[in-house]
Amino acid sequence: MTLSGRISPLVRCTAWRRAHELKKGILTVTCPDSAGIIGTVTSFLHMHGANIEDCQSNSTPGNVFSMRVHFSLPEHWLSVVREAFGAMIARPYGMEWAIKWEDEAKRVAILCTKEDHALMEMLWGVARRDLRCDVTAVISNHTELQKATESLGFKFHHVPVSKDNKPEAEKAILDLVGDVDLVVLARYMQVLSAEFIDRAGAPIINIHHSFLPAFKGANPYRQAHEKGVRLIGATAHYVTPELDQGPIIEQDVARVDHSMSVADFRTMGRSVESKVLYRAVKWHLEDRIFRVEGNKTVVFS
Repeated sequence: MTLSGRISPLVRCTAWRRAHELKKGILTVTCPDSAGIIGTVTSFLHMHGANIEDCQSNSTPGNVFSMRVHFSLPEHWLSVVREAFGAMIARPYGMEWAIKWEDEAKRVAILCTKEDHALMEMLWGVARRDLRCDVTAVISNHTELQKATESLGFKFHHVPVSKDNKPEAEKAILDLVGDVDLVVLARYMQVLSAEFIDRAGAPIINIHHSFLPAFKGANPYRQAHEKGVRLIGATAHYVTPELDQGPIIEQDVARVDHSMSVADFRTMGRSVESKVLYRAVKWHLEDRIFRVEGNKTVVFS
């Protein structure tokens, strides 16, 4: 403010810039495909002051359209854009859609057992802020990973599970999970009941230590070794009541040979499992995964 009591041009300019500072956001859309959707959505965003930084879309043979738009917008405009988009675009096209700021952190609960590789890779990613989420709880049916988990500042909960107490244990786990956006099974070696999956109220991502659909169920490395395979793999997928048959998100492989034992397969597979689960969780947190027709997913880069 000047000596005359007026607001100086510099202060006025700074206030204007703060009020119009751009913030990055993400729009996701799924709907029946029809002509002109991309143009309609991008024109709407442009007319409402958004700068489109990236736009990816896909249409399946079954006529399911998916779209992810990365944009920037003055922060105070988002609520107006959200309301207008719902009324003007989403409703007429029958869209399932969401619009949010890029830096909004999802709430995540992690289930694990004894092996640390998948869990620790994730927790390190959260600590480095590469995985943008809030880990609300790490829950295990064993205590081996408690010290490592708590050393990074995350809450650890021990819930023993046996064939005699499984319903009670699953209820206790659900109580600890609470209201989250995602549940991750970081080598959690228990089969979840259909009731648990339904009551979780959030998508569940699992890492299976084989290249599905090969070697489902228990001991996939032993199964692979007995078949004499030359490639072992890992698969990250969404969990459904059918064991190891949920929509696949990501897969990768490693080469093996005749001289390697089952233990060698397991050792080599750990790094593949960690990387595959990490990528799948990261893509989910960044709203890059779309579940489309049947058991398929679309993953935008």
